[in-house]
Amino acid sequence: MEIYIPLVIFLPLVGFIISGLGARFLPKNILGILSSSTILGSFVCSLLLFRHIYNGGNVVYLNMFNWINAGNVSIDFSFLADNLSVWMMMIITGVGFLIHIYSIGYMHSDIGFGKFFSYLNLFVFMMLVLVTGSNYVIMFFGWEGVGLCSYLLIGFWYKNTNYGYAARKAFVMNRIGDLGFLIAIFLLFNNFGTTEFKYIFSSNQSVSKTAIEFICIMFFIGAIGKSAQIPLFTWLPDAMAGPTPVSALIHAATMVTAGIYLIARSSILYIDTTIAANAVMYIGLATAIIAALTALKQNDIKKILAYSTVSQLGYMFVALGVGAYTTAMFHVTTHAFFKALLFLGSGSVIHAMGGQQDIRFMGGLSKKLKITNITFLLGTLAITGVPLLSGFFSKDEILSKAFYGNGILVFSLLAITSVITAIYMFRLYFLTFKGNFRGTEEEKHHLHESPATMTIPLIVLSVLACVGGILGLSSLFSHNHFISSFLKNVTYDKHIPHPSITFEFTIIAVSIAVLAVIIYLCYNKFSKNYSSNNEDANQNSLSKLLSNKFYFDEIYDFIFVRPILNISELLYSFIDRNFIDRIVNFSGTLVSFGSNNLRKIQSGKLEYYLLAMVLGIVSFLILIQIV
Repeated sequence: MEIYIPLVIFLPLVGFIISGLGARFLPKNILGILSSSTILGSFVCSLLLFRHIYNGGNVVYLNMFNWINAGNVSIDFSFLADNLSVWMMMIITGVGFLIHIYSIGYMHSDIGFGKFFSYLNLFVFMMLVLVTGSNYVIMFFGWEGVGLCSYLLIGFWYKNTNYGYAARKAFVMNRIGDLGFLIAIFLLFNNFGTTEFKYIFSSNQSVSKTAIEFICIMFFIGAIGKSAQIPLFTWLPDAMAGPTPVSALIHAATMVTAGIYLIARSSILYIDTTIAANAVMYIGLATAIIAALTALKQNDIKKILAYSTVSQLGYMFVALGVGAYTTAMFHVTTHAFFKALLFLGSGSVIHAMGGQQDIRFMGGLSKKLKITNITFLLGTLAITGVPLLSGFFSKDEILSKAFYGNGILVFSLLAITSVITAIYMFRLYFLTFKGNFRGTEEEKHHLHESPATMTIPLIVLSVLACVGGILGLSSLFSHNHFISSFLKNVTYDKHIPHPSITFEFTIIAVSIAVLAVIIYLCYNKFSKNYSSNNEDANQNSLSKLLSNKFYFDEIYDFIFVRPILNISELLYSFIDRNFIDRIVNFSGTLVSFGSNNLRKIQSGKLEYYLLAMVLGIVSFLILIQIV
């Protein structure tokens, strides 16, 4: 089975090379098919590895070579296919393949088609390295790789200055978190003498609880940056500057879940922590609430979904914080389905609207975009937790784990966040697809359904968003379901009492009642005679606070950006210009003065040269005699 690991990982790298080198001479359709085929090949190999492990096969370990060997530091370039990494492989390559197919239609008219697919393939390669690395150093290599690819893809349309700023913001904020990850790796090596999972997780070495707490906190700082949690979350909404398939792949299904994977992979370290686990839970809880509130007053279709992603990631961190690691991975899975669907659906809407992203100028699109309308509605129902759809099962499990594992407060705040999620998602759906069209005549004339390369992935993802909850269906009747049973040997969940049947059916009944009321109110408010002028005129202080995203960007600008710029300007004025520039200019002046005087001896007259030679010989002879 070892052969399948390099195939899974390096097939996307082959696609990157093909797309990069063939962009100039291969037809776009051929280029898109070849690039997508490499991801499909990875997916098939992932399925084969999954079947092997599911049927009781041994964990597959592949050591390719010794990468770093200096003193007592020895790092192997090695990979691991166990239950957790194989599960992530299937998500990355399965959803990634659908997004690649979608991109063929979405990016077909873009002059950077080949470059886009090469970046997309490189990202998948780096993400696979991240989840299959057998030690934290290889994981960090993939971690930094997806950060680089994120920068390239967010700023793909680099001629737009604002898009370049968004890419730079994502890159810088991720580096802040990455420093925490790097410190954690150093501390691991200092305490365990290795970074290999199999040695750390099975180590009998006595390591102080304080050291473990600090290591886990540093890991969490890395996860905060990559998975966009407070305070390092403001980069993700701005990252919507990239093409929509980028939002679906990186910021819904893969890269932003890397922090969840890191903590789930390190669950054996977190399981006995108190400070680190509480930090994970409470920061996740705060992020879920604040991001959901912010989404209520956003009007850009992709930014609403971006804040929704931040909020859903907060749910996952709450699950991690209470010790329900398999529950977090369950929500990672269902979220990959319905959020990728919603992002790709928004891309279909933007494609039909000729680039318009403001939902206040949409409306009535269900008449022209029938497939997009149905699939987007299914994604909306899934994320809002409609019973029997995928989002309900994973959210319900997080709520029950929070209730039985921590208490009523965390449960209540998550339940309120679920209500807010339903409000902003149905506002988004009704403003976009129902009511009267509010755009321009040119946009109305341009409206059309997307091509099959875009609608087929939407249909497939909508099916997964509906039935993906089957993976957790048994959680209604027993403590274990498919995902928890499959991951139990890798993730070390805390023992949390299983909810009663009464609790579960109460949640179902309340969910149905609340969602029915929300749908009715949102339909009346946002489908019938909606006017953006009325909405803007009725803004109070809270509405302005939410519209301005709690002023996080302005606060960061005031505290960090402006002081650094002012200090830089001060240093430039007083040190750079008055000292460094003068030293450099003096050196240039000195060289210029010397050369101007030396050139006078180069007169071009032979007699002077002969005289200089004679004087030189005489001086040389005199010097010899003296010596």
